[in-house]
Amino acid sequence: MLPEEHRMIYEMCRKFADEELAPNAHDWDKKHSFPKNAVAQLAELGLMGINIPGEYNGSELDALSYAIAMEEISRGCASVGVIMSAHNSLYLYPIQAFGTPEQHEQWIAPYAKCTTDSGDLKVGCFGLSEPGNGSDAGAASTTAKLEGDEWVLNGTKAWITNAHESSAAVVFATTDKSLKHKGISAFVVPMDSPGFSLGAKEDKLGIRASSTANLIMDQVRIPKDCLIGKLGEGFKIAMQTLDGGRIGVAGQALGIASASIDCAVKYALERQAFGKPISSLQSIQNKISAMVVARDSARLLTWRAAQLKDSKQKYTREAAMAKLAASEAATMCAHQAIQILGGMGYVSDMPAERHYRDARITEIYEGTSEIQHLVIAGDVIKEYKSAA
Repeated sequence: MLPEEHRMIYEMCRKFADEELAPNAHDWDKKHSFPKNAVAQLAELGLMGINIPGEYNGSELDALSYAIAMEEISRGCASVGVIMSAHNSLYLYPIQAFGTPEQHEQWIAPYAKCTTDSGDLKVGCFGLSEPGNGSDAGAASTTAKLEGDEWVLNGTKAWITNAHESSAAVVFATTDKSLKHKGISAFVVPMDSPGFSLGAKEDKLGIRASSTANLIMDQVRIPKDCLIGKLGEGFKIAMQTLDGGRIGVAGQALGIASASIDCAVKYALERQAFGKPISSLQSIQNKISAMVVARDSARLLTWRAAQLKDSKQKYTREAAMAKLAASEAATMCAHQAIQILGGMGYVSDMPAERHYRDARITEIYEGTSEIQHLVIAGDVIKEYKSAA
């Protein structure tokens, strides 16, 4: 049983997902339409600055609250879930954890509030991946050179969630190539800077209501004080950011799994075959059982990772385990939901096919399943070596 505060977060997000997200998710997906009004409503609920201190317009909630909120929001619409996750986990977190008070005031406070008086959104994004370095995050070819009181950035970042709606980006660039991954630094970059442009929106399999595009920097000049943390800390900042981000993606994946289970069980109770609901057939019951076990197991791993983060304990392995288990649960549940629905699962009249398309990316971004296995195994081996 969740504590009262977390139960309230769950109920608030569940109600919002049922009333505002799920009824519109199909149209947003079909039209590749960014759900601006829904994001503005998330901001009103305090979910676009969920872990940020109150003095910077945040809700000051913990990582467990974030995991719970991510699941319920993503159950309603996985695209809205990833918009919320990228903004909170990947943009706000590194500035909060490593930035100066001045950076907090300029680059967190307006973004945690998320909406402006004119009704515009203040959304952020995260530039780590590049066209030639997906899982090899330490091979950043984007460069930053100090010229007087300005950093000059050149390079391209790829697969950037929220690219077309953002006004600021956390960007990782090489400041000293000879030091390899220890020569990478992190910057906050205003996206209206001269020389900063966006690539075309990617035409994606799933999460189609969120924009994904390249960030292109050609002689982009930013003030010297846009450096986040210390020179050469970029790789460490990126890895620590991704640890927390994996809790968010795990929450998103759990939401997709839950939506798939909802769709499959409700259909099985209504669909008649051989003179009775198909929910009475053992083969269907076996599928439902496997789906719920996978979802609930991954949820417990996710909550454990969140609680370790909240208690300031190391959680790298646990976050990777949560992300791995939840993303694979999402894919399996979405697959089995289509199987239970049969032909109806294969057409867009029912949401099962959208869940199937949305689930697939959760095994890829913020570290592929293969990378999660490396993180987990590496940590286990390190533990055994230190005990030897």
